Amino acid sequence: MAGTTTPGSRNVEVLLVHDVANLGQRGEIVRVKPGYARNFLLPQGKATVATEHNKRMVEKHREKLAAIEAARVKQLQKIAEAVGKYSATIEAHATADNHLYGSVVARDISEALKAAGHPVEAEHVRLDGPIKELGMYTVKLKFHDKVQGEVKVWVVPSATSG
Repeated sequence: MAGTTTPGSRNVEVLLVHDVANLGQRGEIVRVKPGYARNFLLPQGKATVATEHNKRMVEKHREKLAAIEAARVKQLQKIAEAVGKYSATIEAHATADNHLYGSVVARDISEALKAAGHPVEAEHVRLDGPIKELGMYTVKLKFHDKVQGEVKVWVVPSATSG
């Protein structure tokens, strides 16, 4: 069978085309028994023979994905910096003693930031719980594992409150 075998071992190297449970993720090179490769992985189209050409192609693809991810992180850092310099104001109906009739949630903060031209989705906003009183809050934002930020949010009474 074509494939790379390890000296002293009867395993062959295959390149996974799809994720295979208990074996590996797409794009990984794994060692398996020749029969498993020949009778299951190759005929099912879940793997291909790990030739030097295939290994080079996978490495080039990984490098391209890493470059795309680095560009994405850089763009998210710019967004985080811009949002960090901004403070959002959200109007809410409140009682005379500053308690809100409803609450301010991540979606409200996201909409206020989007209205100001900042592409912040609700899932980026990290609140410990809904905001239920008027005041100024520092809200954490998480755009990516490597990109986090904060935004000041002012919750003020609406003109018709009280």
